[in-house]
Amino acid sequence: MHRLRTTMARLRPLTAAQSAQSISQPRLLAIEGGLRTFKPARRLNTSVAAEPFLNGTSSNYVEEMYYAWLENPRNVHKSWDIFFRNANAGAPPVHSLIRAYQVRGHHIAKLDPLEISCVDFDDTPCTVGFQNVGVYGLAESDLDKVFRLPTTTFIGGSEKSLPLREIIRRLEMAYCQHIGVEFMFINDLEQCQWIREKFETPGIMQFSLEEKKTLLARMIRSTRFEEFLQRKWSSEKRFGLEGCESLIPALKTIIDMSSLSGVESVIMGMPHRGRLNVLANVIRKELDQIFCQFDSKLEAADEGSGDVKYHLGMYHKRMNRVSDREISMSLMANPSHLEAVDPVVQGKTKAEQFYSGDTEGKRVMSILLHGDAAFAGQGIVYETFHLSDLPSYTTHGTIHVVVNNQIGFTTDPRMARSSPYPTDVARVVNAPIFHVNADDPEAVIYVCKVASEWRNIFHKDVVVDLVCYRRNGHNEMDEPMFTQPLMYKQIKKQKGVLQKFAEKVIAEGVVTTQAYEEEVVRYDKICEDAYNRSKDEKILHIKHWLDSPWPDFFNLDGQPKTMHSPPTGISEEELKHIGNIASSVPVEDFTIHGGLSRILKSRANMVDQRVCDWALGEYMAFGSLLKEGIHIRLSGQDVERGTFSHRHHVLHDQNVDKRICIPMNYVSPDQAPYTVCNSSLSEYGVLGFELGFAMASPNALVLWEAQFGDFNNTAQCIIDQFISSGQAKWVRQNGIVLLLPHGMEGMGPEHSSARPERFLQMCNDDPDVFPKITENFAVHQLYDCNWIVVNCSTPANYFHVLRRQILQPFRKPLIVFTPKSLLRHPEAKSSFDDMLPATIFKRLIPDEGPAAASPEKVKRIVFCSGKIYYELTRERKSRGMDDTVAVIRIEQVTKDSLPFPFDLVKAETDRYSNADLVWCQEEHKNQGYHDYVKPRICTTTNHTRPVWYAGRDPAAAPATGNKKTHLTELQRLVDAAFDLDAFSGKI
Repeated sequence: MHRLRTTMARLRPLTAAQSAQSISQPRLLAIEGGLRTFKPARRLNTSVAAEPFLNGTSSNYVEEMYYAWLENPRNVHKSWDIFFRNANAGAPPVHSLIRAYQVRGHHIAKLDPLEISCVDFDDTPCTVGFQNVGVYGLAESDLDKVFRLPTTTFIGGSEKSLPLREIIRRLEMAYCQHIGVEFMFINDLEQCQWIREKFETPGIMQFSLEEKKTLLARMIRSTRFEEFLQRKWSSEKRFGLEGCESLIPALKTIIDMSSLSGVESVIMGMPHRGRLNVLANVIRKELDQIFCQFDSKLEAADEGSGDVKYHLGMYHKRMNRVSDREISMSLMANPSHLEAVDPVVQGKTKAEQFYSGDTEGKRVMSILLHGDAAFAGQGIVYETFHLSDLPSYTTHGTIHVVVNNQIGFTTDPRMARSSPYPTDVARVVNAPIFHVNADDPEAVIYVCKVASEWRNIFHKDVVVDLVCYRRNGHNEMDEPMFTQPLMYKQIKKQKGVLQKFAEKVIAEGVVTTQAYEEEVVRYDKICEDAYNRSKDEKILHIKHWLDSPWPDFFNLDGQPKTMHSPPTGISEEELKHIGNIASSVPVEDFTIHGGLSRILKSRANMVDQRVCDWALGEYMAFGSLLKEGIHIRLSGQDVERGTFSHRHHVLHDQNVDKRICIPMNYVSPDQAPYTVCNSSLSEYGVLGFELGFAMASPNALVLWEAQFGDFNNTAQCIIDQFISSGQAKWVRQNGIVLLLPHGMEGMGPEHSSARPERFLQMCNDDPDVFPKITENFAVHQLYDCNWIVVNCSTPANYFHVLRRQILQPFRKPLIVFTPKSLLRHPEAKSSFDDMLPATIFKRLIPDEGPAAASPEKVKRIVFCSGKIYYELTRERKSRGMDDTVAVIRIEQVTKDSLPFPFDLVKAETDRYSNADLVWCQEEHKNQGYHDYVKPRICTTTNHTRPVWYAGRDPAAAPATGNKKTHLTELQRLVDAAFDLDAFSGKI
C-alpha cells in the first residue's frame, strides 16, 4: 500500500490473467497510432474462426495476449509471439510508449497528499520509464536518440522530434505528477486530442501573478472560515472542510470560467461536508445568517420542523467579479441521503434550461459535489449518469466534483468499493476523469479550468476527483483513531494546505509575509463582525434559505396571494374541441396502426355521446391547461403509450421511422408546450429528476407515472426525504404529481398495490381531532397539509383533481392511485355534465340510488374508495339490497378542502342514522386505507358508532398469485359487506 517504490518498478504491463475490464483502452489494436488493424496468421480454433475477428469477445482476448506478450514474449504461445512481432513492426516503438503514459500514467501520479495509499494499482501496473524502454523494442542506448513524434501527442510543442530521454521526461511531467488523467477510454478522437493538448503542451499550466493572489485569497477564506467555526463552536457538528480546503477555489474557478463562457445560472447539489463553507464563500450567504444557525435558542418563525444547518439550501444572484456578469446560484437542500439530490439538481437544471429556451445548455448548468464513498456506492449516481444524454433529460453536461477523503465514515476504500477509483462509475458515459492532489491548489485550479472548458465545448459530463483527506472524524465529535490509526497519525503531522501554499507564493515573491498576514486578519475580522451581528438574531427564518424561490407566485411574506380555489370545470365547447383533437391525427399523410384507428374512433363516439373514459378525462384536463398556458410534463416508463395501452399521446407513423405526432400540441395555436417522454428504467432517478423540474416553476404541471404503482418503492428515498417532508423541512412547496396504478386484479403480489398505507401514514393530520369549521377554513386546511392523496373512481374526478392541482393558489404534492381495470370498465365513465363550469372535485361521492331516497330504511353504510365500488354495487344489485345498503365513495382519502372529509362523512352518517358503518376495501386489513380511515370516521361520529371492517385478512404480501384464491377472497369480502348480521353481537 505504501508508495515507497520507484516509477519504474510500478509501471509494468498487464499479465494474461488480468481481465480486459481493467484495461483502460478498449480496442487497442485498431486505434490511434498503436498497433494496426490486422488479420490472424492462421485460425486459432474452430470457435474463434466462426465469428468476426475483432468482435467484442475476441478483441478483448487479443488485448490480454498483447499485454502479456509486452511483459514477456514467453508469457504467450509462440504463434502469438510471431503474430505480435509482425504486427508491431509497422508501429514506431515510441508510439506505444507514449500511449502507455496516456492510458495509465495516472496509476503512478502523485495524487495522495498523505503519500499513503491513494489507490492500489499493484495488480494493474504498466511499464514506462527510462529503465523499461526495452519493452517497446528500444534500448537504453536509444535514450539520446531523436524520434519523430506521432500526431497523437502534444509534448513536443512546436518541435516535431525529441530525444527519447526528453520524451519520457515530458510524459512524466504531463501524466505522473499531481494530476492523473483518465480519458483514453473515450472513443471520440477529437475529444481525446483536446484533452491531450490541455495536459501535454509544455508550459501550459502557468498562472499569472493576479491569479495566484486570487487563489491565495480564496484559500484564506476557505481555511479561516473553518477555523473560526472551530473556535466558536468546538462542540458542534458542522461537517467541516478541513483537509480539502481547495474545494472552495475549485468551485469558484468553475463558476468564473462558466460565467465567462456565457452561463447565467448554476444549480448545485452537495452532501453535508463543507456545505457551510460553500454557502459562505461560493454562494455568498450572509455570514451572520450562517452563524446564527448555531444558536440553540433560535425560535422557528416559519411553518414546519426545519432542518439542520448543514442540510439547508440557498439561492443568490450576484455579480461575478471575473466575468463582470450577473450569475444566479442555487445550492439545493439535501438530506443525509447523500446522493439523493443528484437527479433533483438535474431536473431543476433541465427546467431552467427549458423555460429560458436554452436548448444547448449554454446559459444554465449544474455542478454536483460528491463524497468518494457515496459516489462509488450509491446506485442513484449511476441512474443519474444514465440520464445525462437522453433527449428529454439531458442537461448538456454536468461538472462533478468528488471530495475524495479516501474514507467513508470509518470504512476504508478496500471495503467500500470493488473498483480502483471511486470515480469509475463515470466511465459508463465516457466522461473524462481528472484526478488531482488537493494539496496542490494550482493543479486543482488548472484541472477545474479544463473541466469548465470541456463542458462549455463538448456539453458532456466531466469529473474532477479532489484527492484529499479528512482532518477530523466523520464529524467534529467523532474519533477516527479508533479505526484508522495510521492514516490519522499521518494526518496529524500533515501541514495544512494554506500554510504550504502561502509559503510557496511568498517564496516566489507573489506576496509578502506581511500582506498575507494582513489578509488573514482582514477576513478574521469579517467573521468576527458577522458573529456579533448574529447574536441579534432571535428568529429563524427558513424562507431565507430557499433554493427555489417563486417570487411572482407568493406575496412578499411568502404567503399565497389569495386563499380562493376556483371551480375547475370547463365549457362544453372546450370539452368537445379537446375531445376531437384526442380522437384525430392532426398531421397529413400520417399512417397510424390499425388498432389505434379503432381506439380513436371509440374516442370520437364518446365525444358524440358526451362521456369520457379515464384516458379521455386525462386528455380533457391536460388539453385545457395547455390552452390556458400551463406547461405539462408527463414522464416515466412507457408513459407515451401508457403501460396499459390506453393513453396513446404519441402517435407513430407506421411507414416512416421516427416520425411521430403529439396531438396534444395541436390544441390551440398559442398553447403551452406538452412534454411527454418515456424515461429510462429508473424510478429513483427519474422521480427525483421530475421533482427537481417541478421546483423551477409553480406554473407547470409535472407528473411522474410509475409503470405499476408498487414501483414507487424503489423511489422511496425521494418520496420520504423530499416529497412528503420537503415543505416541513425547507419551506419549499412543490406540485409534483405521482400517478400510481393500483388495484387487486388477481395478477399476483407484484403490480397490485401502490401501497396507499405508506402514503397515508405519512400524512400530517390528527385522526383524533374534529376540526373547527371557520371562514375559509377549507382552503387553509389544504394549505397546511403536507400532500394530497386521492383514489378517484370516476374520470370526471380525475379531470378535476388534475386541474385543481394547478389552479389552487399554492402547491402541494398530489398522489393519485390510478386504475387498471377501470380504464376500460363500461361503468367507469363520466358525463360532460360532471366537467362543466361550476363543477369541482368531489371529495366524497354519496349514494344517489334508492337508499338516498329513503335514508331511514338504510341498515348499513358501506364506505369504500376506488374500484371496489363497482364490485360492491354490482353485488348489491344482484342481492336486491339497493334500498337497504348505501355505498359511499371517499375519493379524497385524505387532504382536500379538509385533511379528511370530516364534514361530508358526518353529513352522511347523520343522514343514515339507523345504519351501521362498514369500511370495505379490497386490500388486506393491514394495508390499504383501513388503519387511516377507521379512526377518522370514529372521530366524526364522536365514537358513538363502531366501524366494522369488510376486506381481506392481514397478510405479508400485497396479493395472492392464485387467480382462484383471489376470486374467493373477493367474494368473501363482498359477502361480509352485505351480510347485515355479519357484525351483530361484536363490540
